[in-house]
Parts: sequence; C-alpha cells; structure tokens
Amino acid sequence: MLGFGERAQAAASTVKPRHVLCLLGGDGELPRLQDAASRAIEQFAAGFSVDTTYSQGKADPNMSRSFGVCWDRVAPNAWTDADEAAVANHKSVLYVLGPPMSADNAVMCSAGALFLVDAVIKAGATAAKGESAGVAHGLTRWVAFAHEAAAALQSDDNIALRRACRLAFAKRPLAGATHLETVGFHLVGLPEVYVAKAYGSEREVVALMDEVGDQLAQRGLEAMLADRKAQLSFETSYEPDDFKFNPYGIVTIDRR
Repeated sequence: MLGFGERAQAAASTVKPRHVLCLLGGDGELPRLQDAASRAIEQFAAGFSVDTTYSQGKADPNMSRSFGVCWDRVAPNAWTDADEAAVANHKSVLYVLGPPMSADNAVMCSAGALFLVDAVIKAGATAAKGESAGVAHGLTRWVAFAHEAAAALQSDDNIALRRACRLAFAKRPLAGATHLETVGFHLVGLPEVYVAKAYGSEREVVALMDEVGDQLAQRGLEAMLADRKAQLSFETSYEPDDFKFNPYGIVTIDRR
C-alpha cells in the first residue's frame, strides 16, 4: 500500500491546478461584474468561466472572516481600512473558475487571471482574492501586480512575469508544526517552499522563500536543490482534490 507521500507523488502526474477567483461588488453590481469577466475571458483569459452556482447578487456574511485570514501580511500597505470596509459592506459576489493548468502554461494562465482581476476591478469590483491559495490584496496592490505583469510581457521577461503572478496568487508564510510554508506556487508551475522555523526570523524566512522562488524560475529545480542543500518531497497535508494541493511537490530547507 502506498504511503501518503507516495500517493501524492503518484497524483502529481494527473492533478492540474486551477484558479478560483472571488470578486466582490456593490448592490446590483453582479451583472456588471459578470459582463466584465466575460469580456476578459473572450479577450485574454481563454478557458476561464464565470461560475453561476456560487456567484450571488447579495452579501455573503462569511466574507469578512474569509478575507481576514487571507490578507497578505508580508508587503507593507498590502491593504487599507478602505479595503476592509469594502469587504464588510459588499452586496454581491462573483466567482470565476480557471482552466486546469500544466507546468508549461501555468504562468500565462495566471497572467490571464491577474488581468481578469484588473478588468473586473476597473468595472467596479471593490475587493478580490485568490481562493486557490487563500490570498487577498487591496485594490491598489492588485492593480500594481497587473501593471508589473503587463510590463513583463511587453519586455518578454518571463522571470518577472512569473514573479508578479507568484506574488499575486501565493500565500506566505503559513505556520506549520516545524516549518513556515508557502501555498500557491503551483499556480506558476513551481513546488512549494517550506523553511524550518529555526532558520531565522519570519522576515528572513519570507525573504528566503522569495529568493528560492526566483531561483527555481531562473535556474531550475535541480540546481536550486544543490545550491540550498534542500530536498524535494511530496509529504503534503493537502488531498489531491484540494485546490491548494501542489502536484510539483515541496522544497524543504532545514539549514542555511
């Protein structure tokens, strides 16, 4: 019988990550947000779809709590009091589903997701979060990520594009029993990064996570593992049918 890690590794060949986007708006605004999302899908977010099962033209009383645990607490001013108030006072909820992604097309799909968020914000969305990793930013930061991604595309800088999408849609750091963890690197085709709590301060660990994310994109997995004396494993707490499940595994760093 396969152990959990072996089952996860076996699932890696079949599981394909997907984006789930949540966007909030005002009273009577759901049709406008749906129209904006649909136009974005037609123009540059191929394969995405507006979810009609859970989208609703009324407030969801769980949103303040949900956004509360999802706000990005790494970047300074990642959200404001006005962003929190917009969540508390929302009157409509739009969900958009992304297509299953492979490692080869994940970055471009995530760029499409980012540009879709930007388009719906321009149409009047008052808050947004990525459900697949549980991360939320304020409107200003979402728009800034979209601008970074657009500039990277313009200059044909795939590394910068992956970085913008990774920082937009991945959550870090999450506290595990012995390590601080990322979730969401699979949305740009990369393994997660887990760093031992004993490595250093939380700020140092986050800086390392971001460095490793860049190094994975620039030099590849094998070179990064050798440089960092790190290991790749598939021992994850997420089931393969969980949106947070990373089929590319987990890079674990236990020492400097």
